[in-house]
Amino acid sequence: MPTEEITDASPARGLGRPFANLLTAALASNLGDGIVRTLVPLLAARLTDDPFLIGLVAAFAMLPWLLFAIPSGIVVDRIDRRAALAIAQAVRVLLSVLLFVLALTSRLDILWLLGVVFVYGVFETLYDGASRAIPPSIVPAASLPRANGRLEAGEQITQQFLAGPLTSLLFAVSVLIPIGAPAVCFLLAGVLALLLPRAASGRQHVVADELRVPWHRQFADGWRFITRSRMLVTLWIVSTIGGLACSFALASWVLYLLGPLGLPEAFFGFAALSGVAGALVGAALAHRAQARFGLGVAMAAANVLIGLALLVAGIPNLWVVLAANALLSLAITVWNILVMSLRQSMIPGRLLGRVHGTWRTLLWGAMPLGSLLGGLVARVDLALPFLIGGAVSVLVAAASWRFLTGLPEPEAARAALEASEAENSAENPRVE
Repeated sequence: MPTEEITDASPARGLGRPFANLLTAALASNLGDGIVRTLVPLLAARLTDDPFLIGLVAAFAMLPWLLFAIPSGIVVDRIDRRAALAIAQAVRVLLSVLLFVLALTSRLDILWLLGVVFVYGVFETLYDGASRAIPPSIVPAASLPRANGRLEAGEQITQQFLAGPLTSLLFAVSVLIPIGAPAVCFLLAGVLALLLPRAASGRQHVVADELRVPWHRQFADGWRFITRSRMLVTLWIVSTIGGLACSFALASWVLYLLGPLGLPEAFFGFAALSGVAGALVGAALAHRAQARFGLGVAMAAANVLIGLALLVAGIPNLWVVLAANALLSLAITVWNILVMSLRQSMIPGRLLGRVHGTWRTLLWGAMPLGSLLGGLVARVDLALPFLIGGAVSVLVAAASWRFLTGLPEPEAARAALEASEAENSAENPRVE
């Protein structure tokens, strides 16, 4: 990667102005996301008390990752990534307005909610792919865990600490207020995305020959890149099974809290504060744990904690469940930061969108299945999905321990990538 693309981003000097711009845009977007993610289960719980339909809403939120993650990844690698962010935000503004009108006219039902959630998820695949592809262009590999940690911490603060409790309280006053608020957040985030520097566009990574390849022939590019690496394939499988277990366990989270645990509806968002606390600690600890113990050991330990936290959450006591939620969020945050930093270091800039889309197709595409199965099991007992999901997660953590502890550091992975890319640079001229 040319050094001139990363300005003012050495570890000694901070992460640089381009990253600060990206972080600001992410904070605005995450605030809108947080409102939506607190609002949707509350709306669903008002529209139906069927655990299966609640699980279906969660499934529809994740289904676009199965169907659209790869097409979105192709788009991210072919157009200006700043424009991709802005387009995704513009559509989400329109969806917020539509939901507001439906609620205002009393026409909102579970079918409309499923439709809005699905389309929202489609454009979330575009936004997520573009936002995840930008950091390696503006931050050096050694600083990626720290940069991803700040993005993760900002996401937790805005989505949960700010948006969660505020949305719950406003929902109890008037459902229209939290429905309309995300439009303002997404509009601001879209404008800020367009103000990112040219390095964030990703155009410096584009290979001239690839622009002449029809987009539909690039569907398998991410798959081919991942399957050439035994390390990436194994990490992909471990991540997918873990994600499936978590989605299975959390499918009826809202009913679990409002039902047997007796949490009032107005305080639903406050329950998420335990998760925020854990996630913030995880965001602060991730790069420190990596520096002290190594990336692989930190990831393996986080994987064990995820399974244990899910098992503890099956104990139907509000305070025990909130403590388990904090531990779960801490472990998931550490895992997400480190696995993202490693992947960003191993993937060429020109393929980040397609590889990320392919990765999320299996990982997040499996989650609707977990949500549906978890919703069905929750009809028997709302605590049972946590016990089953936790048991599966612990088994996966034990089976993958040796593999995870052997993973390389991000800077070593980037050095290997750059050496490989240098061999082919003369044959693949870049578009400037």
